[in-house]
Amino acid sequence: MSFVRPAQVPRGPVLAPPRVVDLAAGDPITPVWVNEVGGLTFQLGDGDTRRFAKWAPHGRGLDLAGESARLRWAVDHAPVPRVLDEGRDDDAEWLVTAGLPGRSAVDDRWLADPARAVPACGRALRAFHDTVPVDGCPFDWSIEERAAGSTFDTRDAPPIDRLVVCHGDPCVPNTILNDDGSWSGMVDLDALGTADRWADIAVATMSLTWNYGPGWDAPFLEAYGVDDDPARIEFYRSLWNRT
Repeated sequence: MSFVRPAQVPRGPVLAPPRVVDLAAGDPITPVWVNEVGGLTFQLGDGDTRRFAKWAPHGRGLDLAGESARLRWAVDHAPVPRVLDEGRDDDAEWLVTAGLPGRSAVDDRWLADPARAVPACGRALRAFHDTVPVDGCPFDWSIEERAAGSTFDTRDAPPIDRLVVCHGDPCVPNTILNDDGSWSGMVDLDALGTADRWADIAVATMSLTWNYGPGWDAPFLEAYGVDDDPARIEFYRSLWNRT
């Protein structure tokens, strides 16, 4: 099975939309992420006061209002970005959040040291699952919710191992690490919701190869604190790619 990488660091110049220029209010604008369906993320400003602006054209399947709602709920339970602004116009919608300390786990500093970055990401995901409470979570990321309206066959779904509040897009770029390798927080929570923890683990380990190369699943799983479960990993990777 082939896996599609959903987003990446820009490989060339990215023109900031006029709305993002307005949101920057004269601060430097740095493109940091581009989604394959046209969504863009920019850093506004520098240092401790930097913000991040997401901009998404209408009709591309990106729900920034939904992400805002998830962030506003999760910020009381875990280190996630604080929402500063959101809105929409005739062309697109946008979401502005405060920056978190530290760097993405795919910053050059961490790409050069996967032996530390990978276990740090495993510990971070476990901390997120242990910290955010299932009770009272208003968002659902279950198999049934994700497969609704698709042709994905859920009959072979494995039983739930442990119900948690899943990140929903736990690819390692969305983990923020401090320079000492400790967990700073998580970003990009547009699919956050309750599900089996393997829904996150399967995707997080899949993203290790994209970013660090092959052979890093075992250190991640050890740091998270679980034994390998090939059947659950295969099922949830298939669900990710087909829904």
